[in-house]
Amino acid sequence: MNAEEKALMSLHLIPKIGNVTIKNLISYCGSAQAVLNLPYSKLIKVPGIGKKTIDSLKSAEITDFAEKEYLKAKQQNVGIISYTDQNYPYRLKQIPDAPILLYTKGNFPLNAKQPTIAIVGTRNATEYGKRLTEEIVEKLSPLNPIILSGLAYGIDIYAHRAALKNQLSTYAVLGSGIDVIYPSAHKASVNEMLNSGGIISEQAFGAKPDAFNFPARNRIIAGMADLVIVVEAAKKGGALITAELANSYDREVAAFPGRIGDKYSEGCNKLIKQHKAHLVETVDDILYIMNWELEKQAEIKQKVIDLSVLSQDEQNVINTLLQNNKELSIDILSIKSQISLNQLAGILLNLEMQGLIKSLPGNRFKMA
Repeated sequence: MNAEEKALMSLHLIPKIGNVTIKNLISYCGSAQAVLNLPYSKLIKVPGIGKKTIDSLKSAEITDFAEKEYLKAKQQNVGIISYTDQNYPYRLKQIPDAPILLYTKGNFPLNAKQPTIAIVGTRNATEYGKRLTEEIVEKLSPLNPIILSGLAYGIDIYAHRAALKNQLSTYAVLGSGIDVIYPSAHKASVNEMLNSGGIISEQAFGAKPDAFNFPARNRIIAGMADLVIVVEAAKKGGALITAELANSYDREVAAFPGRIGDKYSEGCNKLIKQHKAHLVETVDDILYIMNWELEKQAEIKQKVIDLSVLSQDEQNVINTLLQNNKELSIDILSIKSQISLNQLAGILLNLEMQGLIKSLPGNRFKMA
């Protein structure tokens, strides 16, 4: 653990200070170390920073806690990835409230070449919902997607198990510490997942699966996905929160409709009725919405093989175009890649000269 990593962990562990605030502080000061070293007189001038936060920043207990976290990670073979790390999931990095640190266990980094599909739904899955989940995963398996969910009872665990059955990578985002598998009944599935997928958490070691952690967990699921599929959902619950978050992050959302009066279809029908999810009845509908073609998936993967020779910003632009798999205007590209328009114009020109992208009328761009 170097000094900057320790400083990032210290910031991450400060209670009641959000990821957006931490990123603003780092941007203001230049580094995580600089944030911790900045005197009180200057910290108090930073917008949104109050006395309690500054007292926490200056606490020796926080830095001691950080050292203990890294020691536990080493002992338990847990990776800790910061949002500045190249291994940080690139889709997640695009959302404004992305965690500054992720605890990971299993097969990392995630393969950015593969479509990432979140499958979520009620904990009280019906036989119809279970069957539908298994069918979705099986029929999408030729895409070799990453299947993402939250390890909960019901639709979540059926999605993970269907992925394992079809030899796909599957990752679970936890609402607890990475050393606290919840529900414990799913430990065997987690052990199997670690071979080709893994588990992810932003919570500190030992964190309990408290209710307030789950909406935060859901934003990670939404932020990491190309597509969120809601299989079954009541009119309130975590699956609808994930869908709402996915919409706010400009991710695609799909939902399977159910019969009027079915308790665990009310949420899906509500999303469709409010135009917050595409109505899908078959896997073909999903492929159409996402412009995915099973027989051409190998070609799509080839488009990202030489990203290592590009700058981080160039990679970000390419990955944004690949993720959306369609032409985008320069304004939307700027928003999605979080690169200023002035800087983006030069990056796009360089990529076009390398033959990686094409410019279109109306300041729009797509992969070559």
